[in-house]
Amino acid sequence: MTRNTKSLIRIIVSATVCAVTFILNKTIDLPFWVPLTLCIAAYLTAGYDVLWKAITNIFHGRVFDENFLMTVATIGAFAIGEYIDAAAVMILYQTGELFQRYAVGKSRKNIASLMDLRPEEATVLRNGEEIHVHPSEISLGELFTVKAGDKIPLDGTVVSGECNADTSAITGESLPKHIAVDDNIYAGYIDTDGAMTIRSTGTYDNSTVAKILDLVENATSQKAPAENFITKFSKYYTPIVVILALLIGIVPPIFDNMWVNWIKRAMMFLFVSCPCALVISVPMGFFGGIAAASKRGILVKGSNYLEILSKVNTVAFDKTGTLTKGNFEVTYVYPEENRQQVLQTAAIAEQYSNHPIALSVCKQVVAPQSAEITEIAGKGLKAQTDKDTILCGNAQLMYDNDVQIVLSEGGTTVYVAKNGKFVGYIVIADEIKADSATAIKQLRQMGCKTVMLTGDNEQTALKVAQKLNIEDYRCGLLPQDKVEELKNLKTHRGATVAFVGDGINDAPVLATADIGIAMGAMGSDAAIETADIVLMQDNPTAIATAKRVAKRTLSIVRQNIVISLIIKFAVLVLSAIGLLERVSAGMIIAILADVGVCILAILNSMRAMFIKKDKKSAA
Repeated sequence: MTRNTKSLIRIIVSATVCAVTFILNKTIDLPFWVPLTLCIAAYLTAGYDVLWKAITNIFHGRVFDENFLMTVATIGAFAIGEYIDAAAVMILYQTGELFQRYAVGKSRKNIASLMDLRPEEATVLRNGEEIHVHPSEISLGELFTVKAGDKIPLDGTVVSGECNADTSAITGESLPKHIAVDDNIYAGYIDTDGAMTIRSTGTYDNSTVAKILDLVENATSQKAPAENFITKFSKYYTPIVVILALLIGIVPPIFDNMWVNWIKRAMMFLFVSCPCALVISVPMGFFGGIAAASKRGILVKGSNYLEILSKVNTVAFDKTGTLTKGNFEVTYVYPEENRQQVLQTAAIAEQYSNHPIALSVCKQVVAPQSAEITEIAGKGLKAQTDKDTILCGNAQLMYDNDVQIVLSEGGTTVYVAKNGKFVGYIVIADEIKADSATAIKQLRQMGCKTVMLTGDNEQTALKVAQKLNIEDYRCGLLPQDKVEELKNLKTHRGATVAFVGDGINDAPVLATADIGIAMGAMGSDAAIETADIVLMQDNPTAIATAKRVAKRTLSIVRQNIVISLIIKFAVLVLSAIGLLERVSAGMIIAILADVGVCILAILNSMRAMFIKKDKKSAA
């Protein structure tokens, strides 16, 4: 049974006992101890934890919080004979706390998908034999082997063999990386198409994947949670009303000697001072904001995150899968003579490959003929037909074969040559999402600085940053580098930083940021579980929408505070000067005033559920 379920049961039981006591007290002439006993039972059932917190906090030096105020006020209500009111106020308080806990949401789950990167078995070479062991049993400097489809268990250096490695889980880069002899390879990479022998350069516990896991755990524990609003409010409100109540109960009777009368007024003052409207309306306001966000496909995991998001002034983005689609398309073809000829010639060489670049080329045209293909490691392909020799690959392949080329100005480029003559080149790029530029524009209109943190190379990062008008970028970053860059943004510039990402490699920086935002529909489980806010539709423009909802929600919450405090202050003044005492139903009027404020605040909070789209920001 969850904590929230237990609290709900306690509230229902207490409310039932309180209601029965009220009905009996109005219909039957009961001895005073009967309603007193029933109300004490309802009071303790609903609020025993509040009493305990008030006592333990006093011993820890935290006297003036909401628990202390509720305890003093309700005990004061018992002291002046308002048994039912005392129990009812505690039940109202606990109801508000229950709303708050539901708004905060469930705790994060373990980062299961990160653990999936750690293989349970590795093949180590010992005395010329292949032995299957757990990766933790491989020592520094030992040789181990991997085959196509295997996850790399440890960081190491390739001794023999080569492959195209899927590095997206670690770097976020969607383009496979060619790994050859003497190249470094990292735990978490996936060997997609080759066999290799690797010498370990680290142990299982200090591998790249282990570091990512450690970063997530540490960043989450170091991240200071937003302090509960009621707690912050009570630091100032509670000591003020307690001191005022003491003054009311002690100072006037010194002059008129009416101690009982003034102590009763002081108790009424304390009772009236209970911030029930705030206790209920504040979490209700946040709950409404969370509901408004969810209608727009934005999952906010807690009300405190809305409060922080409203203050965000810097938004850092991952690139691949966040600002871009994570797939490759032909964006430009440079022909020496004919564009179609460039694509058809390249397709002859690429037609048998499953490489993302090959697939993007072959989507454009159908290869006109078959060919015998030879792969040239780290450089490209050579295709031999009945009549022609075709080269398709990087610039170095062209230089090695004495082909004079026109260099591309940027992006991932495939150069094409036929029978020693340059045909042209094809630029392949990760396609930018349609609304990424709009998202950046909206955020800048809202006063947010935008930064891109990516594992991509300088050339690619610069091109994307310029196209989207991003103010700053950092490239070639591993997960730990992103964490450091984000810490610099937070520390050196004093910014409140949100980070937006989608991959497993983004989990540490999502946890480190003041607010972590994950692209949910396509994002990894690790990113979604670590993030504070999840965009279910993968639309970057939802970030501005989320911030707009957060600011509007905070505005409504502040309105509730002002309304509550103004009316509360008026009633407190009336009770302090004894006007409520002169009315036969003074306590009832005080309670009705408090309940009326609650209703007004709750109705105002419901407006947060219907926040309209900001036309200016959406333009």
